[in-house]
Amino acid sequence: MEKKVILKTSHVGKYFYDPIKFKALDDISFEVYQGEFLTLAGKSGSGKSTLLYILSTMDTDYEGELFIEGKKITGQSKDKLAAIRGENIGFVFQFHYLLPEFSCLKNIMIPAMKLGKKSTEEIEALAYQRLEMLDLKEQALKPASKLSGGQQQRIAIARALINSPKIIMCDEPTGNLDTKNTQIVFDLFKQIAREFGQTIIAVTHDLDFAKASDRTIELADGKIISYGL
Repeated sequence: MEKKVILKTSHVGKYFYDPIKFKALDDISFEVYQGEFLTLAGKSGSGKSTLLYILSTMDTDYEGELFIEGKKITGQSKDKLAAIRGENIGFVFQFHYLLPEFSCLKNIMIPAMKLGKKSTEEIEALAYQRLEMLDLKEQALKPASKLSGGQQQRIAIARALINSPKIIMCDEPTGNLDTKNTQIVFDLFKQIAREFGQTIIAVTHDLDFAKASDRTIELADGKIISYGL
């Protein structure tokens, strides 16, 4: 069965101009498939986080083209890009960025409330489903600040899943976690990709994390040096 391409880059390049003109990404072309758990790896300064920012549609100042589900994203208006992100992309960062005074449930509901396509009751029911999947249902009404670091990152993953995005983009998602919680997060990503057919694209410094993913694209000095298998 032929794999479905969910995201594609064509000859993407990126310059920074401060303090001098510098090419951060050089001729980046690759495809990502539906249900794939892909890691972007490389040393600090290799361009992997810069690339993720472009893939996420947050950075529009680049050369080349970006496609999601065969549709050209490059050149779309800011409003259109915001709508594309809201419906297609979930985000997990190294730091969880939860609102500490809000309950875990409310934190998870925020992206769906913002999207405005479902009633509050429907969104709450979905949030409880995500909490159950991540084995955190009993923490639903606790303030996010009362949870451990590992639990907070799992709440951030639940928040990324609330709109059932086709792609989940992660920037060093296990960077602040110990070995046990890193494994929990890794297993969750595997489950999300396998059971729900959602695509994970994760930037990581963790070589063990990268090796255990489906495929690793390695960058050095703004160029792809390995596309993985």
